[in-house]
Amino acid sequence: MSQFFYIHPDNPQTRLIHQAVEIIKKGGVIVYPTDSGYALGCAIGEKAAMDRIVAIRQLPENHNFTLVCHDLSEISLYAMVSNQSYRLIKNNTPNPYTFILPATKELPRRLMTKRKTIGIRVPDNAIALALLEALGEPILSCSLMLPHTEVTESDPDEIRDYLEKRVELIIHGGYLGQQPTTVVDLTDETPVIIRKGAGDLTPFN
Repeated sequence: MSQFFYIHPDNPQTRLIHQAVEIIKKGGVIVYPTDSGYALGCAIGEKAAMDRIVAIRQLPENHNFTLVCHDLSEISLYAMVSNQSYRLIKNNTPNPYTFILPATKELPRRLMTKRKTIGIRVPDNAIALALLEALGEPILSCSLMLPHTEVTESDPDEIRDYLEKRVELIIHGGYLGQQPTTVVDLTDETPVIIRKGAGDLTPFN
C-alpha cells in the first residue's frame, strides 16, 4: 500500500520532503508532480525500481529515460553538452522541456538507449525541485502516462486508485496539466523536436 503525502505546491513541507527522499533512497518508486503533469521516479542506481516503472508504463525496450535535475550543474556528469546546446538549454530552463543528449561514461549503461543518449531536464515545480535538492542527485524519471494513453496523469486521487499497490509513495501536489514535456533532440548541431508537448516551441525552430 502506498503512502500518500499532501505537500504544499508553493511551500513544500520540509519534513515530508525528507520522508519522500528516504523512500527514494531505499529503492522506492514515487509519483511526484512536475510542470508537465505527474511523473514516476526512482533513484538512479536502483535497477529493480526502474524495472517496476517499465512494467507500470509498459515501456518498450530502449525507452529514453530522463534524469530530472535540480539545476544545470548536474548535467555535465551524465551528458555531453556542446557550448551551443548549453546556451539553448540554459535559456529555456526551468521549463517543460526534455533535452536528448549524448551520454557520458558515468551514466549506467542500462540507462542508455542504443544511440547512447539520455534525456535531461530541470522542472519548474517547487515540490520537484525541493525533492531534488534534498536528494542531492537527479531522479530517474518518466512521465506518468498509463498504457494506451497519450496524456500525463493530472489527478493524484485517480492516480491513487490506479497505483496505490504498485508504488511506495504518491505525492499530492495539486491538480496539474496533462501535456507531457516537449522533447528536443540535441545530439546533432540542429535541434530536432521529436515530441510536441508543453511549452513554447519557438526557441527550437
